[in-house]
Amino acid sequence: MRETPGRLLRLLSLLQMHRDWSGTDLAERLGVTTRTIRRDVGRLRELGYPVHAALGPIGGYRLGAGAELPPLLLDDDEAVAVVVGLHAGGVSGLEEVSLRALTKVEQVLPSRLRHRVAALEASVLALPARGPAVAAEVLTAVSSAIRAAETLRFDYVSHDGRESRRTVEPHRLVSWGRRWYLVGWDTDRADWRTFRTDRLALRTPNGPRFGHREPPDGDLTAYLKRTMGREMWPLRARLKVHAPASELAGRVEGELTPIDERTCRWELASESWDVVAFVVGMLDVPFEVESPPELAERLRALSARYAAATSWTP
Repeated sequence: MRETPGRLLRLLSLLQMHRDWSGTDLAERLGVTTRTIRRDVGRLRELGYPVHAALGPIGGYRLGAGAELPPLLLDDDEAVAVVVGLHAGGVSGLEEVSLRALTKVEQVLPSRLRHRVAALEASVLALPARGPAVAAEVLTAVSSAIRAAETLRFDYVSHDGRESRRTVEPHRLVSWGRRWYLVGWDTDRADWRTFRTDRLALRTPNGPRFGHREPPDGDLTAYLKRTMGREMWPLRARLKVHAPASELAGRVEGELTPIDERTCRWELASESWDVVAFVVGMLDVPFEVESPPELAERLRALSARYAAATSWTP
């Protein structure tokens, strides 16, 4: 039989699996009697863990939410994930809180996990965020409105500096490219829109409640892959690619429109024309620039530079 402290930790780990356990199941897992399980559940309650019990054939034990946060039990992978996530940061206003939490977790990490975290940190290059971090209170207010199904009102500044006042039924918050975005139904435009949360200024109070809609395109991930570039990057390119759309699907971001069986139109957004040149070059398929002229000019300049490089001799 396990010693009591170790058995309590094992019991707590089972209860944290978000399911109901019968006393018999727990007893079999831990190799003890159901009477011992009842006694151990009582000890967990004394420590602040809200273990609920239901009687009857379909009853059992379940770990619920309490008034205060009790100590949490993390397995090895969960502990490493928490440390790496706290190192990453990304939300302004939480730097000090994240540091305090990180210090507490790292203080109790066993040696084997310290080595895993150190190896991961030594192998990963963490580049600084390119854009401004969003304020924590903004994320909190938006997520609360999503949960309560309350319309948001806010002032918004687009990537080209245009200001507008929006009324939006919030659907989801999305973390993408070191920035936070709000996907929602713009009631004035009767369409789905994606907003950078660092560019919006919330107006209070929130608007009326609403019924959540089905996600755009029936799949929020697919919608974001198709449209996100419009909000993330200011430059737009349209190319005619001499390859079937089915051949490029899943390999590129942006919108693909079949022209015929052998060609398609590819519309994409980017932060620079050099990035577009690199991406289309990696595809290794013929293409034509339909717009804008600036992209064609940049490709001609790059072409001349590459041609000159091949004729150079020491």
